[in-house]
Amino acid sequence: MQLGLVGLGRMGGNMRDRVRAAGHEVVGYDPRPEVSDVASLADLAVALTAPRVVWVMVPSGEPTRGTVRALAEVLEPGDLVIDGGNSRYTDDAPNAVLLDARGIGYLDVGVSGGIWGKENGYGLMAGGSAEHVARAMPVFDALRPEGPREEGFAHAGPVGAGHFAKMVHNGIEYGLMQAYAEGYELLSATELVTDVPGVLQAWSRGTVVRSWLLDLLVLALREDPGLAGLTDYVEDSGEGRWTIEEAIRHAVPLPVISAALFARFASRQESSPAMRAVAALRHQFGGHAVHAAAGPAGPPGEQAGPSSTQS
Repeated sequence: MQLGLVGLGRMGGNMRDRVRAAGHEVVGYDPRPEVSDVASLADLAVALTAPRVVWVMVPSGEPTRGTVRALAEVLEPGDLVIDGGNSRYTDDAPNAVLLDARGIGYLDVGVSGGIWGKENGYGLMAGGSAEHVARAMPVFDALRPEGPREEGFAHAGPVGAGHFAKMVHNGIEYGLMQAYAEGYELLSATELVTDVPGVLQAWSRGTVVRSWLLDLLVLALREDPGLAGLTDYVEDSGEGRWTIEEAIRHAVPLPVISAALFARFASRQESSPAMRAVAALRHQFGGHAVHAAAGPAGPPGEQAGPSSTQS
């Protein structure tokens, strides 16, 4: 099969290599000429034999929407566009409508696997028509992990379902990572456990908490014991927020995923106005001790107040 691939970054470049290794022809386009096979999207269309299949792997939002609009100008009726980036599912219906007006098909595909996908394969969640999914199946089979198809690929539903499924997947990922991180911190806080990395590694086989994410934490601690080379500032790429917004819309409680996202927000604060307000309130209503901020007179210290049994 022949595939056009737009976006040859960490994920896209590795996907090109994996699909080629499976025996398919891949023509890639990227604005960086040193990694691109062609000079433009128009050249990409010329290099592919109709009916074409073009996979888009660029950042979500306007970069993806703009790429879809540009492809609509250079592709032809009967071609198929696949958005495999982390687009919000609400972008998929407008993309599909835009392309359908030109006779071009559309699939949205959530892709999981990160930088390890080149070797291990990618988990894939597709949204769109059964006809379009069947047409792209040779590419899906090349990208997914070895083994039964249903353990690495799902036709999740109509247009939008693939990205919705990937959004929830990433929300779950937030919660899992936070749970492992909290367990690691508690193990590190006690003097009783003297080999924290060893305990985590012992969990990697046979236990109910074993997972690939746990394996990656073990690897990270092997490379940097104590994680001293990192700060505790944690970004979020958007999918966790979208997951919580959808939960609110559907009245579905997500306490774990919400707490995991808010923990990332807390990691970015050098100080917390909210906690200063809590300290002030405790001092006001109960006379509880507070820690004064540093000022011209010197470093912060404790300001005592009358004793109280209140919280």
